[in-house]
Parts: sequence; C-alpha cells; structure tokens
Amino acid sequence: MAFLFKGKKLPEGVDPARIPPGQTLTAPDRWPLLHFGPVPKTDIAKWDFKVFGAVENELTLDYGELRALQSKTVVADIHCVTGWSRLGDTWTGVPIKEILARVKPKPEAKYVMAHSEYGYTTSVPLEVLDNEQNLLCYAWNGQDLTPEHGWPLRLFVPSKYFWKSAKWLTGIELSAADMWIAITHHGKHFGLRNRLWLQNANADMRRCTRQPSDHPDHRGQPLELYTIR
Repeated sequence: MAFLFKGKKLPEGVDPARIPPGQTLTAPDRWPLLHFGPVPKTDIAKWDFKVFGAVENELTLDYGELRALQSKTVVADIHCVTGWSRLGDTWTGVPIKEILARVKPKPEAKYVMAHSEYGYTTSVPLEVLDNEQNLLCYAWNGQDLTPEHGWPLRLFVPSKYFWKSAKWLTGIELSAADMWIAITHHGKHFGLRNRLWLQNANADMRRCTRQPSDHPDHRGQPLELYTIR
C-alpha cells in the first residue's frame, strides 16, 4: 500500500510510543478512505444537526448556525482499526463540551449514539465523549473537510479508534443504556453494530447467544452475537 511508510520505519524524530501495536504510519500526504455506503450528496441548505434523547433541551442547528458557534482547534493523532495511523494533524470544529452545556444531559444519560447518513451509527459512553479534545468537526489541517472525509460534519473522538469519529454526522442521541451486536460470517468476525444497523441490514441473521462484551470500546456492556447466513 503506497500510502504507508515502507518497511514500517518511522520518520526520524517520531516517538514509537505514539503508534499503537500493529499500526503503521501513513505517508504525510495520504489519508486512507473507508466508509459505510457511498459518499452522500449533501444539500447543505436542507442539512441540519440534532441532539436529542436524555437531555433537558433538545437542539437543532442548520449549517450556518453550527459554524457560528464557538470553534476550537486541537492537534491530535488518529488510529484506524484497519491498521493505519496519522500523527499531529489539526482538527477544527465545535467543542462537544459546548454542545453538552447547551442541551444539559439528564442524570440517567450514560451513552451517546452518533447518527450518520445511511443509518450508520456508533456509540461511546458519555464520560468518554465529554472531553476537551472531542469536536463536532468540520475542518482538517486548516481546510474544510472534503465530502469523502465527512463534510459537512463528522464526530471527532481521538481517544478512540477512528471508526468512533463517525463521518457525515446528522445527530447525537443520549440514552441510559447501550446495546451492541457482534456479527460473524462463515466463522469470521465481521464487526460490532448496533440494533439500528441490524434492523436496516439487508441480510438474513440469526441470533446465537448473548453475553457481556469484551470489546475494548464496549467492555462489560450487553452484547448479542449474530451470524449472517
């Protein structure tokens, strides 16, 4: 893969401790692409972003209103579960703490589900999302995100693997509980998805068992195992 440093040798001056085990640093001018579904053709005049669920004040913002909010730029490394990492990029957007202060999560709110185009969803505990580095991100390295990388908005949670920084974000939902589903196909692990994904998936699935998750992002949460037939 041309976008990775050959031989997995790090450039001079890069601290190896910044690269998790099994990860490979990308070339500086490359940002690999991976997403669920095609790149959406967003009509920004009709687009909006919603915060709802276990909050005192639900919130809806159009793109102009979102961009008018306080912004913040953070410098952070990112790591993808497919094996690549990027170091020291700048990310700009609305601080998550600003949004949470506006909506006021209810006491029972413990998890946050990110909703994106095509029904894609992913979640993190509220205590993880409520962090100074996390953003509703619309710019990368001084330029607006491209559609391929999530424009008009993506979640940015650099403390987690990058699949948690959902592209094409349309809303976040706060809730008291979280439920995740592990999916296997011909004995191979296919991934973790939530119930909405399962309901929308065009696949014949059979529930096998239920057990606590040992996935590092969802450890201890209830997990249902499904097999794609």
